Amino acid sequence: MKTIARLTLLTLALMGLLACSAPAAEPTPAAEPTAAPVEPAAATTNLTTECVTDYQEGVDYFPEKAAVEYATGWQVAYHNNYKIVTVTTPWQDATESFTYVLVQCGTPAPTDVEGVVVEVPIATVATMSTTYLAHLQSIGRLPALVGHDSFAYVTTPEVRGMIEAGQLVEIGGGAEVNVELVLDTQPDMVMTYGLGAADYDAFPKLQEAGITTVLNGDYMEQSPLGRAEWLKFMALFFNEEATATAAFAPVAAEYNRLVQLTQSLSTQPSVVVNAPWGDSWYMAGGQSYMALLLQDAGANYLWASDENAGGVPLSFEAVYDEAAEADFWLNPSSYTTQEEMLSVDERFGDFAAFANNQIYNNTLVVNEFGGNAFWESGAVNPQLILADLIAILHPDLLPDHQFAYYAPVQ
Repeated sequence: MKTIARLTLLTLALMGLLACSAPAAEPTPAAEPTAAPVEPAAATTNLTTECVTDYQEGVDYFPEKAAVEYATGWQVAYHNNYKIVTVTTPWQDATESFTYVLVQCGTPAPTDVEGVVVEVPIATVATMSTTYLAHLQSIGRLPALVGHDSFAYVTTPEVRGMIEAGQLVEIGGGAEVNVELVLDTQPDMVMTYGLGAADYDAFPKLQEAGITTVLNGDYMEQSPLGRAEWLKFMALFFNEEATATAAFAPVAAEYNRLVQLTQSLSTQPSVVVNAPWGDSWYMAGGQSYMALLLQDAGANYLWASDENAGGVPLSFEAVYDEAAEADFWLNPSSYTTQEEMLSVDERFGDFAAFANNQIYNNTLVVNEFGGNAFWESGAVNPQLILADLIAILHPDLLPDHQFAYYAPVQ
C-alpha cells in the first residue's frame, strides 16, 4: 500500500510539473485602428491680396459670397475655387450675354466652362466710366486704379489727387481708346461698357489686343438700388465680397427707410424733367431710373404711365401741353440759372414751375469740364439722391436736410 501511495504522489507531482512548463496561450491581437479621412482645412475669409500656395481640392476658397438682391443685369455662381459671373444685359436690346470665369490664383482653372478667364484677386484695374470709380471707392480699392478713360469728368477728390500726382494714365474712351497705352500700363483688367455699336465701343479693340476686358452694364439698371448694387460686381474681381456687402447694406436700409416716409402722403406734386436737346425734348420714360426715383420720392411724375425705360423724344409743344402747370421742373439739362435758360428759349418762362421758382438741377457738384458727381458718387448713393428729391418735393419731411447733389436754378 505504501508503494502505491508513493507512485500516486509521484504521478501527481509529474503532472503538475508538466502543467507548469506548458506554453501560455497566444493572446488575441487587437484590431488595427481605421484611419479617418483627413478633411481639408476650410477657408474662413476670401483671399484679397494673395494667391493660394497649397491648393487642396474640396476647399471652398470663397467663404464670403455676394448675394444679388436688387440688380437684374448680372449673376454670379460660386464653385470651390472659381466664380462664374454673367452680365446678362450689357446694353439696350442686347441679344448676347458675357461670361467671366474668376479663378482664385494659385488654383487650377476649370476646363469645362466657357468664358473669359480672370485670375482673382486682381491687383490693378483701368476704368472707362466714372461710376466705376465710385465702386472702387466703396470697397476701398482706389489704390488699384492705374488708368481711366478721360480725366476731365472725374469729380472724386481722391482720384483727382491721383491724377495731379501723375499716378494714373489717361487711356481714352470708346472706340478711340489708346490700345498701345493700355498695353504699356498693363492693368490686370480693363472695365468698360458696351453700346452694341462697333463705332463707339472700346471692348472689341481691347479684346483683339489680348487685354483682359470686362463689360459692366450698370447703366442699364433701372432700379436705383439695383444700379448701386453693381459695386458688388466690381468687388468680385478683388474677392472683396464682404467689404461690398458691408458697404451696400446701409445704403439699401436708408433708401428703404426714406421710401417709407412718402408712402402715406395725401398729395403728390406734379413733376416734369429734362429740357430740349436740338429738336427733341427727351422725357424720361415711366420705367426709367429717374422715374422710379421720383415715384419713391412721392412725386406725381407726369410721364409715369409711359412704358419706356429710356428717353422718349417729344416736341416742345407736346411737353408744354402736358406740363405747363407742373409744380416742379427737375434736371433741366445743365442749366444753373434762369437767365441762362431764357437766353436759350424764352418759352421756358411760360412754365408755372419757372414762374414759381421751383426748378432744381442735379448740378450742385460739377467740375470745370462738366463732370457731375450725380453720375459718379451718386451711382452708389441713391439714398442721398432720394433724400434730395424728398427735401425738394416735401420739405416738411426732411426739414434739416443738407443737399448732396441738387441745387435750385435761380
